Amino acid sequence: MTKTVVLPPKAKKIPKELIAHNDVRVDDYFWLNDRKNKEVIKYLNDENEYYDAMTSKYRDFESSLFEEMKARIKEDDESVPYKYNGYWYIVKYETGKDYPIYIRKKDTLKNPDELLFDCNEMAIGHDYFKLVGLSVSPDNSMISFAIDLTGRRNYTLQVKNLVTGDIMLDAIKNTTGSSTWANDNKTLFYTKKDLKTLRSDKIYKHKLGTTSRKDTVVFHEEDDTFGVAVYKSKSRKYLVIACYSTLTNEYHVLNADTPDEPFKVFQERVRGLEYSISHYDNHFYIVTNLNNATNFKLMKTPETATQLANWTDVIPHRDNVLLEDIDIFKDFLVISERTNGLNLIRIKSWDNSEDYYLPFDNETYSAYTSTNVDFDTVILRYGYNSMTTPSSTIDFNMVTKEKTVLKEQEVLGGKFDKNNYESERVWATADDGTKIPISMVYKKGMQHDSNNPTLLYAYGSYGHTVDPYFSSIRLSLLDRGFIYAIAHVRGGEYLGRNWYEDGKLLKKKNTFSDFIACSKFLINEKYTSSKHLYALGGSAGGLLIGAVINQAPELYNGVIAAVPFVDVVTTMLDDSIPLTTGEYDEWGNPNDKTYYEYMKSYSPYDNVKRQNYPHILVTTGLHDSQVQYWEPAKWVAKLRDYKTDSNKLLLKTNMKAGHGGASGRFEALKEDAEEYAFLLDLENVNT
Repeated sequence: MTKTVVLPPKAKKIPKELIAHNDVRVDDYFWLNDRKNKEVIKYLNDENEYYDAMTSKYRDFESSLFEEMKARIKEDDESVPYKYNGYWYIVKYETGKDYPIYIRKKDTLKNPDELLFDCNEMAIGHDYFKLVGLSVSPDNSMISFAIDLTGRRNYTLQVKNLVTGDIMLDAIKNTTGSSTWANDNKTLFYTKKDLKTLRSDKIYKHKLGTTSRKDTVVFHEEDDTFGVAVYKSKSRKYLVIACYSTLTNEYHVLNADTPDEPFKVFQERVRGLEYSISHYDNHFYIVTNLNNATNFKLMKTPETATQLANWTDVIPHRDNVLLEDIDIFKDFLVISERTNGLNLIRIKSWDNSEDYYLPFDNETYSAYTSTNVDFDTVILRYGYNSMTTPSSTIDFNMVTKEKTVLKEQEVLGGKFDKNNYESERVWATADDGTKIPISMVYKKGMQHDSNNPTLLYAYGSYGHTVDPYFSSIRLSLLDRGFIYAIAHVRGGEYLGRNWYEDGKLLKKKNTFSDFIACSKFLINEKYTSSKHLYALGGSAGGLLIGAVINQAPELYNGVIAAVPFVDVVTTMLDDSIPLTTGEYDEWGNPNDKTYYEYMKSYSPYDNVKRQNYPHILVTTGLHDSQVQYWEPAKWVAKLRDYKTDSNKLLLKTNMKAGHGGASGRFEALKEDAEEYAFLLDLENVNT
């Protein structure tokens, strides 16, 4: 019997010269940029058919993985209630249903449910559905909400009357999804996006009872490297417009009782000055990097005198402590800090009679303040988990220091026991001598053996820190002998703000060399070997994967690049693409020759080589607004032409979703099962 050979799609080449700084790059697959071209859609569908053919042998195993993952999830579940302005708010899930149900109860949890939204009903007939931006008016009678039906994060805003159930506002398209109410219960502020670039650039004011066509622009951000948002302070006294870029902030404030007055600038933007504001007791509290406070400090200023000259220190800058955020309560200030990579939560009374830290004793964990919308309370809600411990939601009495565990994530199926797993933190050494932390988890009793399959994950951009966290989905790998590791590479803020600064702009390559150093460490210490080491990254983490396999493909048996940002130079030169101009402070502006040449030297698409590559799975979404689908599509087409091995190269395009993948909780789980099945098949594990 002759075995059928399935041939991969071969994208046609239409050479296009791309010229910048007298340098010519030839892009054979630039034509894939046009989603309106039927040949482009045909190519993506051909790749999907090829993916289906190449993975058909383990389709049943993939289905069983999905059922296994799903069986660990409590289907009839609900969030821990939180109280705001006289109502308890709860999010529920029902057995067999993909989407959340939002309810509230007045005054006490014993009162009957009041349905806000049943997303299962609202999602009927839609391939993709996302509800965001719920904002309740001060008198509790109205709620604004927004819906995305494509996955492109372009939301349609509406208002529902909670007394009658009627939809009050004609649909406002092309918004960010968020909105906030003035204290008069009839004025709503919201943010719209530029139609082409999807940059959030205008704040509008709407009056209930009028058509949205009469809405007025109250702020227009004309600098295309900035975005804008609008919200209300926790004290409920101020409406706030936030203008933000990677390195610079500016805020405008307005008393929420006088929504028809103009906003006033809090402190004019100064390039490199980052700050955020919180209001309390006639003062604003400011987390800022002013005066070279690299790890940020806390300052305050009178609400009547908000300019820089009036700011005074509350908590000074510390070289070894990153000040990440604050939560303000009537009697307490809660400070979220990070030192040596670990989260700390500090509680300080305004009268200075108390100043202490919550105790955490794990070697590697994640702790964070949670939903704390109530200002006048002594209860702090926070979350805790580790790579071996499911997430807990905890209420902590800041006066009595008593804690109440309100909920611990249930892992169903009857097989999970956290005592069967171990986690540790180890340190690799980068080429420049820098120590790079790695958080790891595995089944207890794991031996240092080169045959251990290991999945190494990283992100490493925008100062985003990937804390060690629990995942019930991940158990499907751990229980089959995998080690799971997170490389805390430079470009995140795991070890402070300098950790981020050392992994961006003209130091971006540190992110890639750190990951390679972590990979070599795991191999040299016999946690695994190159025959059993796998790498995973998504979005900017997909850029990391692409750069790493160009530089050191021999270290990995397989990699997964999810919605990968791989065509760096071309994208950053095109200021019509969503998000590009706002990214200059992260990656550099390639209109400057120095940044152009540096980007070109690491851009995964530009540096594909004629060499052997590991097995590769690439995923994307047709409607992705953050990393356009054509980046991974072009990258795969070029890899097919250049690579000199016979390893798998698969492209899976979700034709109905965007950057975040499928919208339903179970549909999203299927994507996890696909990735895990790909890895396990490479390890010849099929049960």
